[in-house]
Amino acid sequence: MTVAKPMEPHDYWQEVFPPGSFVGDGGFRTFFPATLADGRQILLPIRPLSDGRHALASLIINQASFEVEDALAEELAARLAPFRPEIVAGLPTLGLTLAAAVARKLGHKRYVPLGTSRKFWYVDDLSVPLSSITTPGQKKRLYVDPRMLPLLRGWRVVLIDDVISSGASILAGLSLMAACGIEPVAIGAAMLQSERWRQPLAELSPQWPDRTVGVFATPMLVRADDGAWSASDTRI
Repeated sequence: MTVAKPMEPHDYWQEVFPPGSFVGDGGFRTFFPATLADGRQILLPIRPLSDGRHALASLIINQASFEVEDALAEELAARLAPFRPEIVAGLPTLGLTLAAAVARKLGHKRYVPLGTSRKFWYVDDLSVPLSSITTPGQKKRLYVDPRMLPLLRGWRVVLIDDVISSGASILAGLSLMAACGIEPVAIGAAMLQSERWRQPLAELSPQWPDRTVGVFATPMLVRADDGAWSASDTRI
């Protein structure tokens, strides 16, 4: 097992470690080792929640090294390939980094970025409210450029975000796609963060949890009396 030196905030998401470098069964202090399908590992910082007792592992993909971004995109593209996607739509903001990389791995020439900045030619009917666990309290709207609709309608679309946590951003993306007359064939993310997203997606349609794929999943963490973090069954 690798013994990690003390890590600075900018050190996370920078290296893909060989399989078995870190034990992943609990007793975490500052980082959580996420494990890819082939056993390789990426270190994620642990972010305590407001109650002080629970925490989540964090991924900010546009701060990751190119090595990490490439590994995540390659694995997600492989997991999405069975759905035979013809076009990738990416959710802002961090999902755009991953969506573009996955589209390239799938051999696509381009992708469709959704956005939160309204251009003057946008149509209000092609927008929905958007919230995110990382930007609570911010009132935003999610837009699709109407000029991009021919790239989406009638094609096999996959909807990509960097992290799926509460499910709020993905639900907004699905709502926007529905407003455009589009039903994605699958949803993809680098990280499925805890299990909180499953119920909201299942309430929208029972199909969505089974059509949602991630490179890796991370649990809700709970703090022990000694200050270490371990996986929790709690859903908060």
